[in-house]
Amino acid sequence: MQLKPEEISKVIRSQIKYYDNAIRQDETGTVLMVGDGIARASGLMNCMAGELLEFENGSYGMAQNLEENSVSIVIFGNDEGIGEGQTVKRTGRVVSVPVGDAMIGRVVNALGQPIDGNGPVDTTEFRPVESPAPGICDRTPVKEPLQTGIKAIDSMIPIGRGQRELIIGDRQTGKTTVALDTIINQKGQNMICIYVAIGQKRSTVASLVETLEKNGAMDYTIVVAATASESSPLQYIAPYSGCAMGEYFMKQGKHVLLIYDDLSKHAVAYRALSLLIRRPPGREAYPGDVFYLHSRLLERAAKLDDAHGGGSLTALPIIETQAGDISAYIPTNVISITDGQIFLETELFHSGVMPAVNPGISVSRVGGNAQIKAMKKVAGTLKLIYSQYRELQSFAQFGSDLDEDTKSRLEMGARIVEVLKQNQNAPVPVEKQVAILYAVTKGILMDVATEDVKEYEKGLYSYLDTDAVGASAMTEIRQSGTLSEETEEKLKNALEEYTKSFTARKPAK
Repeated sequence: MQLKPEEISKVIRSQIKYYDNAIRQDETGTVLMVGDGIARASGLMNCMAGELLEFENGSYGMAQNLEENSVSIVIFGNDEGIGEGQTVKRTGRVVSVPVGDAMIGRVVNALGQPIDGNGPVDTTEFRPVESPAPGICDRTPVKEPLQTGIKAIDSMIPIGRGQRELIIGDRQTGKTTVALDTIINQKGQNMICIYVAIGQKRSTVASLVETLEKNGAMDYTIVVAATASESSPLQYIAPYSGCAMGEYFMKQGKHVLLIYDDLSKHAVAYRALSLLIRRPPGREAYPGDVFYLHSRLLERAAKLDDAHGGGSLTALPIIETQAGDISAYIPTNVISITDGQIFLETELFHSGVMPAVNPGISVSRVGGNAQIKAMKKVAGTLKLIYSQYRELQSFAQFGSDLDEDTKSRLEMGARIVEVLKQNQNAPVPVEKQVAILYAVTKGILMDVATEDVKEYEKGLYSYLDTDAVGASAMTEIRQSGTLSEETEEKLKNALEEYTKSFTARKPAK
């Protein structure tokens, strides 16, 4: 191809015309050592704490320890390709994650990058993973209920929007199931859910996403996964990333539910990271700021006042205990930060009581403020009756000659236990919870044999949908949230009518 001189001069002329004489200045440092996902670099004199730094091979890291002559950097991902003597460059911004509506329905890693194979996330907005918690004057008291769909929790340990309620128990007691059922129950409740998986197996996260998809819950859920095979720095920032994504929606006046599964593994990841960057170890080799690690995360959960949009961020952190020891270091730390705990007991789980909630140790410090009036009226005495039953049960096994009052309390307690049992991924609407709890606390269920309670309950829900009086009571409870005398009468009549027809078919033994 022949080049013409006038074409060359034309190109040179345009290059001179549009020449931009801008000096670009990058502050770079030199890697002194690298290993175990940690790098130490010198020369980054103006580096900020928590700043994102870029290595020669395109990998990123976060500045942690800012020492006199060097900076300790935790590397996000693999440290292969990073060597001594290479340059490391400042980006001038703290670690941030993408946020926005495009994140909903996606599975992302701790840096907000998609890992579900559905293409890139179409968002241009970013939020720093670490940000200050809302101030005291920006908040409003927690009084709006967050329905989990789990009878044992909604009746005895209610959760409100903006609350931090800890789910605690040994491994394999159903902690994740409680969290998943809560997500599934938010369908149509104008709630965005974020599930953060920390240090879990990839197969577990895959089956969890499949469960959410099957129940149509991925339409309003973001899954942030930092699995067991990923480095400690990624497991460390995962909950903060999830929180930043949730805060974006909260600031817009929306309601968000955040689940951290689990913070025990998060503390272990932070301990590994801290020891590698030579921070002094404290109790159980955890660093001195392990309390601050979780307090600054959980304090970001809040119910904002109307002047700040009225949005809320509800946190359900999960902690795994060893042999039911809730007085261990990390469990006591998190219990002291949260507004109550749901304690799941191994003995209850193995005896077939699922969810295995122990109402004696479990508590909600927000209490009845986070319940609709109808539930408060029905479940007011439930926790007391249940706790008395548990106590009487332990004494009753030693004596055979029991008085009538004790026998009736034991009979009622046995039916309460049956009513509070619930299958996985089967949340119950609050108005139907009110109906079945009314039946058991008012003694209507005493005519039904304990082993038939499950069948009775299943039939009752169908009956309340089809019966004119029952359906009317359900609609009034759902819409008003109260149990007026008129509604109570309707509910009582419907329950007695159904119980009569049920006991005619299956008389109590």
